[in-house]
Amino acid sequence: MILRNFGRTTYRTHPLCMGGAALGDMPETFAYSVPAEDAHATVRALFDSEINFLDTANIYGDGESERRIGHVIRERGGLPDGFVLATKADRARETGRFDGDRAHRSIAESQKRLGLTHLQIVYLHDFEYCDQEQILGCGGALDVLVRYREQGIIGALGLAAGPIPEMIAYLDRADFDCVISHNRYTLLDRTAEPLIAECHRRAIAFVNAAPYGSGMLAKGPSAYPRYMYREASDALVARARACEAVCQRHGVPLPAAALQFSLRDPRVTATIVGMTRPERIAQTLALAATPLPEEIWGELVDSTASG
Repeated sequence: MILRNFGRTTYRTHPLCMGGAALGDMPETFAYSVPAEDAHATVRALFDSEINFLDTANIYGDGESERRIGHVIRERGGLPDGFVLATKADRARETGRFDGDRAHRSIAESQKRLGLTHLQIVYLHDFEYCDQEQILGCGGALDVLVRYREQGIIGALGLAAGPIPEMIAYLDRADFDCVISHNRYTLLDRTAEPLIAECHRRAIAFVNAAPYGSGMLAKGPSAYPRYMYREASDALVARARACEAVCQRHGVPLPAAALQFSLRDPRVTATIVGMTRPERIAQTLALAATPLPEEIWGELVDSTASG
């Protein structure tokens, strides 16, 4: 896979990005734990692979994801040449506060954990859980992040959240370089379509996270009937089984179809996939390269038409 221009920035990124949330050991979210040694080994393997893009956040595992990634960065004496690391500015974990002071603290915490003074990409994260005046008011979190970009402390400013209409509205609040949407552009859910179209119109890099719907489309609906970090509805499980049946008829893995659904869209700059063991990197690259017949896409759309 060739590197792609990351929107209007000077960065060039692989179409695959490793997601670092589960590296922070968040069993309450992912229903499994990740030991530190596994996280370190996975980041090392990533740095040795063709994938040059890693995404994390201040809040993942209360900073543990950044700490574990930073551990390997220090081992290597810095980020590998040409590597792109994205993190996210977050609300205070205990209070939910996300004003300008909290944005300052969030950036400082990330710099310390990662061992980096310059943060290449920083997203304003999960605004939907916060007081909007704290974020958008004069001197609020967004003002602080814009100023950091102007000062060169961060290279690119992004937006990462859940609700699609609110994200589209936020695009007018600042000159964002990139956007992350999660779990909303998959074989089972295409509600991010208006946001993707708007980012494409504005030449904003669109990053699609969780193409497996947090696991069901990777492990299969029988083995892992969860979507968007919670138990999936019976209707959603039925649609996943319909996708699985289409893939079985064509003799292709369900996760290959789920991943390539995102990768094949030219409007999607990069696709974030969570990985917590070193072997997952090669496995994910193999799924991305698995040949799929063109006719499968129409059948998959038809099988999930109710969604």
